[in-house]
Amino acid sequence: MPTISVQLYTLRAIEDDARMLDAVAQAGYDHVEHYGATFARAGALAPLMADRGIKASGSHVALQDLRDDMSRVAANAATLGMTSLFVPSVPVPQRDMDAAGWRGLGKELAGLADAAAGHGLTLGYHTHDWDFRPKEEGKAALDLVFEAAGSAPVEWEADIAWLAKAGVDPLAWLDRYSDRLSAVHVKDLAPAGTNEEEAGWADVGAGVLDWPVLWRAALSRGAEVMVVEHDKPLDPARTVAGGLRYIRDTLL
Repeated sequence: MPTISVQLYTLRAIEDDARMLDAVAQAGYDHVEHYGATFARAGALAPLMADRGIKASGSHVALQDLRDDMSRVAANAATLGMTSLFVPSVPVPQRDMDAAGWRGLGKELAGLADAAAGHGLTLGYHTHDWDFRPKEEGKAALDLVFEAAGSAPVEWEADIAWLAKAGVDPLAWLDRYSDRLSAVHVKDLAPAGTNEEEAGWADVGAGVLDWPVLWRAALSRGAEVMVVEHDKPLDPARTVAGGLRYIRDTLL
């Protein structure tokens, strides 16, 4: 049974932390994945989470924060009771890097993963569509990242809907890097040209992705944490509640 979590970025429109966590608890989750803004408020959020019986499955942490002060990152992780970190993305100017740039990222992630391990933390990389753009013949950006990371313990958080948006086969990529896969973002895509008010995303189970197949594939290839997410929900509380209900009714 995987850990089922929810990415708090989905609920960022609920600006009061207590109300945000109330929505998580009322939906039925007992784990959350933090993102930069909530991770930075670790001291304030930790007691609110404890009061509601909510634990942290992990957090997204910006590359620059890892570069600048790993000790502070580790302290925030300890405050929130987590050991799993993921770089959410490269900064905007780097998303069209050449092959050398992506190899450089892989080497940097390797060094950061080793440094994080010294604090009892794991470090991974969360992917978007630009991570699958071809950079060399037969190799996408993500290939170059993991190739350059070598034997370092750089994990992978696969955002399945972003793989689908990239036009690649999620199942093939889950196979390709099953040795690094540790977590998956569970969200959905609306039919092309629809749901534009939510940037084309959909509540999980209400879109076009075959989640019964994808769910089984992710677990069989090593994913231990499944994180419900929606990048731009009109009603965040409804979205996260519906996502967990769909998982319980259809996928478990």
